[in-house]
Amino acid sequence: MGRPTMEDVAARAGVSRALVSLVMRGSPKVSEQRRQAVLLAAEELGYSPHAMARSLASATSTVLGAMVSDLHNAFFAEVVEGLEAAASAEGFDLILNTGGRSPSRERRAVDSLLSFRPAGIALLGPVVPASTIASAAAQAPTVLVSRASRLSTVDTVNDDGEAGSGLAVDHLVQLGHRAIAHLDGGNGSQSSLRRKGYVAAMQRNGLQPLVIASEYTDTAGAKAIRALLERGEPLPTAIVAANDFNAVGAISALEDAGLRVPDDVSVVGYDNTSLAALRHVSLTTVDQPRNEMGRLAAEALLERVRGQRSEAMHRWLHPSLVVRATTSPPSR
Repeated sequence: MGRPTMEDVAARAGVSRALVSLVMRGSPKVSEQRRQAVLLAAEELGYSPHAMARSLASATSTVLGAMVSDLHNAFFAEVVEGLEAAASAEGFDLILNTGGRSPSRERRAVDSLLSFRPAGIALLGPVVPASTIASAAAQAPTVLVSRASRLSTVDTVNDDGEAGSGLAVDHLVQLGHRAIAHLDGGNGSQSSLRRKGYVAAMQRNGLQPLVIASEYTDTAGAKAIRALLERGEPLPTAIVAANDFNAVGAISALEDAGLRVPDDVSVVGYDNTSLAALRHVSLTTVDQPRNEMGRLAAEALLERVRGQRSEAMHRWLHPSLVVRATTSPPSR
């Protein structure tokens, strides 16, 4: 036998399929006697109503959607963990897709989520235009994680990227570094804030900023370092990378060139993902409270869903620095 259906439950309980549907939706229109008969039949058959089917058949959805910009980045996985745990605790299921850091793919991913009529959607690090976000918010409560917004219909949860980059620069300056470069995050979410924080911290310390074009990937980090090496100029003694993956790519390229980290070049990442904590990586990095960001995103959505709030909510969380083995005083 295949998976039991609502029709199977109706036949076992001796009622109509419509009545089974009412019971599964928690309708108060069903008598207690019939409710118990349906629930007993469902238990005997091992029937479990599909969450998506319940949402599509009901005016009240119990599904939240999440669009992740980049599945390769462990930061987003840890945000999703917090989001799912908070949603599940309130009886909501989570569906997930990705846009692969492409505006066009992300737009399709958002449309796909909305086609399931979710109670609300969370967009994690989106790179789509603000118009796409506004359109989504007109169809379902929407929260952004790791992206700011001025839209009155959209909630946001972010860490303070300017402060985070400042922590990285100040740590390196305290170690004695003066030549500190920043590998930029390109069009990635929060990259402009991290760049701004880096530049401000360098100027505050009386140092000349050096921003190198890059992106939020290990490949881009390695490419940026190779570009630096090809200049034939003295290398900076320290690097503030766009994120942890970018930092790992930079470290690989430095080691391929015969340089030692941190003896020759110190490297700081951003996000404090599980990758950074691996013993053979042991990356000094800026920590974002990833699970907490997911939890707050779920809370923001559920407040909207329950009509508890209509004005936009913007939460900014404070980052912190985690010092590991990739930074030390300069040897030159």
